[in-house]
Amino acid sequence: MEKWMIYQEIHRLKKKGFSKSQIAKKLKISRNRVIDYLKMTPDQFAVFMASLQNRAKKLDPYRDYILGWLKEHPDMTSAQVYDWLQEKFEVTSVAENTVRNYVNDLRDRYHIPKETIGREYGTVEELPMGKQMQVDFGEMFVPTEFGSRKKLYAAGFVLSHSRFKYVEWIDRPLRTSDLIRMQENAFQYFGGMTEEIVYDQDRLLAVSENAGDLILTESFTKYHETRGFKIYLCRKSDPESKGKVEQLIKFVKNNFANHRIFQDLESWQDSNLRWLKRTGNYKINHNTKKRPFEAHALEKQHLQKVNGYYIFENISSINITRMIHKDNVIRYKGNRYSVPLGTFRSSAENIAYLAISEQSLSISLHPSDNPIAIHEISKEKGKVITDPKHRRRSQTKRDTLAEEVMERLGDWEDSNWLIKTLQEHYPRHTIDQLKVVLKASEKYPKYINDALKEMRRLRLTSANDLRDIAISLEIEGYRDLPHEEVINEKYKDIVAPERNQDIYLDVLQGGK
Repeated sequence: MEKWMIYQEIHRLKKKGFSKSQIAKKLKISRNRVIDYLKMTPDQFAVFMASLQNRAKKLDPYRDYILGWLKEHPDMTSAQVYDWLQEKFEVTSVAENTVRNYVNDLRDRYHIPKETIGREYGTVEELPMGKQMQVDFGEMFVPTEFGSRKKLYAAGFVLSHSRFKYVEWIDRPLRTSDLIRMQENAFQYFGGMTEEIVYDQDRLLAVSENAGDLILTESFTKYHETRGFKIYLCRKSDPESKGKVEQLIKFVKNNFANHRIFQDLESWQDSNLRWLKRTGNYKINHNTKKRPFEAHALEKQHLQKVNGYYIFENISSINITRMIHKDNVIRYKGNRYSVPLGTFRSSAENIAYLAISEQSLSISLHPSDNPIAIHEISKEKGKVITDPKHRRRSQTKRDTLAEEVMERLGDWEDSNWLIKTLQEHYPRHTIDQLKVVLKASEKYPKYINDALKEMRRLRLTSANDLRDIAISLEIEGYRDLPHEEVINEKYKDIVAPERNQDIYLDVLQGGK
């Protein structure tokens, strides 16, 4: 789209009542560009266009580089182009607005629309110097020099008043000890500690927030008591409490980390610190209209001094908490580890404490309790590491009945076949079937084992079949006794099972 068409469309949409942000989103251009074009009359814009065509541009020597970046990364911002020019070519003689106009011109000429990403903002009151620091966490995949992708994790720290920032990266999920170490580094970078620290809700430091009363992990409790700062824990899904300062991690991802090639963690962190000095803490903040490093020079005087270094040996090995999921597993480093069945409770918080060594993972329900599970840490990803004992309930009713059947019947081979057959054909009613077997064995003890053999020979599957065969065997046995009148009296109340054909008597009488 040519610049004149963009200019006319901006003014047309403005007359229809669209806001500057809505126009920028609709036309896929920057909001600053909308503002600049709205300020110009048609004559002024014509002069501006003529100047672009006739004059040599300061950034022309870097045109091919910039164009290559935009083609490879269409979502690249002009702010990131400006930062890359400083980092890669030490370009310091042009203003950021000049870079933005040059980038917009290249996008128009070579038809490279900008891919925009939505972002939410919250308006909050400004805080006094030295009052508060905010901590935020993030993770992202970055390309490596070998063409693969590497997942990195970041912790960002920002002084709420001056917007002065510190960011540290790591190539594995953060532990409580990592957070403490990074926060200590932030104190050194800032030159002191704030009165209050705001954290996004994270299991690294807090187990739960019980009606406003924080329950911290054991490791962070010791650290908090040592340093003595106040804690403000953001609620979930509460953008206002999280919006005390700009969203630092998004800024770091989009301006520093996006499209950057990862070689190793040391060089990545070194580049990150140079970016903080060059851009993160140098660029004028949109809200305060000040450069963070200049505002920090004043705020630094109001920070509390940090005495000495925190002794990390004080950190307990139990420094990670994880949720217990309803399938009775916890997740750690891309794998799932089992805990005993019944550990998960629908009405409980379901928090597990993890103690990590080089090779093993110990899981407890409380820092002072004995572990409920110990696993060897898997070096693979996406695995389910299960202890067979965790999947075996402590003697269920079905197990008890099955053992009783085995004892009552005596013949191990036939009994085992019976139990397996009932479990296979009546998985939901195995207990009821076993009860029928026990009742039949109690009532017809002389005939139950023969009945079982006959049931197995006929390949029948129900405990009711076993009971009926036992009844038939007992009736047939009494037919040979001399006192027939007593037998008839004894069995006068027996009701024969309803069947289309009395297969049991037929078999016993020699039928086929």
